[in-house]
Amino acid sequence: MNTNNDFNPDWSKIGFGYIKTDYNVRCYHRNGKWGEIEISSDENINMSMAATCLHYGQEAFEGMKAYRGKDGKVRLFRPEENAARMQSTSRGILMPEVPTDLFVKMTEMVVKLNARFIPPYGYGATLYIRPLLIGVGPTVGVKPSPEYLFMIFVTPVGPYFKGGFATGDFMITRKYDRSAPLGTGIYKVGGNYAASLRANKEAHDLGYNGEFYLDAKEKKYIDEAGAANFFGIKNDTYITPQSTSILPSITNKSLIQIAESLGMKVERRPIPEEELATFEEAGACGTAAVISPISRIDDPETGKSYTFGNGKPGPWSEKLYNKLRGIQYGTEPDEFGWTTIVEGI
Repeated sequence: MNTNNDFNPDWSKIGFGYIKTDYNVRCYHRNGKWGEIEISSDENINMSMAATCLHYGQEAFEGMKAYRGKDGKVRLFRPEENAARMQSTSRGILMPEVPTDLFVKMTEMVVKLNARFIPPYGYGATLYIRPLLIGVGPTVGVKPSPEYLFMIFVTPVGPYFKGGFATGDFMITRKYDRSAPLGTGIYKVGGNYAASLRANKEAHDLGYNGEFYLDAKEKKYIDEAGAANFFGIKNDTYITPQSTSILPSITNKSLIQIAESLGMKVERRPIPEEELATFEEAGACGTAAVISPISRIDDPETGKSYTFGNGKPGPWSEKLYNKLRGIQYGTEPDEFGWTTIVEGI
C-alpha cells in the first residue's frame, strides 16, 4: 500500500496545491456501461499513448470541497450540482454521463477513505475533491473514445488566496479570449484553462490576482476570470454576467439564491465594461475562493481603472460570504438543503 505516512501538517500554513493522500476511487466505462468502483492507492494512471484525452481533449473535471464543521461533522456542498455540470460537459464533448448516484457515492467514499487528511475546523483549510473523467481508449482520428475512466482524488488545501477574504486587484485582458461564444466555455474542460494560462501569468507578473476576459465577439462586455465568475453590486442589486461562453458556477448560483433570501434584487445580463464605474462592490466567485472581493480592475490598453469599496470588502459581499461559508461549515442553518453530511467519519 503506497500511503502518505509522513503527513503531519501545520494546518495554519498549508497552501493551495497537491498533497498525496492515501486513496483515490475509479470506475471504468466499457462496452456502453459503467463497471464496479475500484479503490486505488496508486497516483498514476495506466493508459494508451493514443488515448483521446491526450490528443482530442476528451477530458472533464469538477472542483469540490469537504468541510469539517465546528460540530466535527464533515459536509459536502451541493454534490448533485457538480454531477449535473459534469453531465452537461459530457454531453457537450460526447462522453458518457456519470450517473448522479454513482458520482455522489464515489465522492463520499473517497472522503471517508482519506478522512485523516480533512483539515480541522478553524484554519480556513478544506479537503479539495477533484472528480476527473477522461477518454482512455486508443484512437487515431477525431472521434469519441471507446473507453473512459472516471476517478476522484482528494488533497488538503489552504485558502486559494493567501490573504483569505481580502480584496485584490485584477486586470482586463484584451489580447486573449478564454473561449468562443458558442465554444466550450460553458463546459468544465481542461482546454479552457489551458487557454487562460498565458494571460493569467501575465496578470500575476504585473502584480494582479488574476485577469478578466471580455466577450470574444465584441470585446465590450465583462465575461469572467480564468477561474471564477464575476459579480457586481449596486443599489442593493446583485448583478452577474449572462453569456454563452461562461462556465455556470455553482458558487455563483448559490450566492444568487442567498442574495434573494437577504432581500437583494438579482440581475443576470450582459455587463458593459463602462458599467464597472457604477458598482459599489465587485467580486470574483468560485469553489476555490468562494468570494474574492475586488478592490480595483485595471484596463491597461485603455488606461481606465475601476475601484470598489475603498480597499475593503463591501458590506453585501461580507454578508454573502459569511452566509455561504456558514452553511458549508454548519454554523448557519442550511435553509436551502444544500449540504450532505458524510456519515461514519
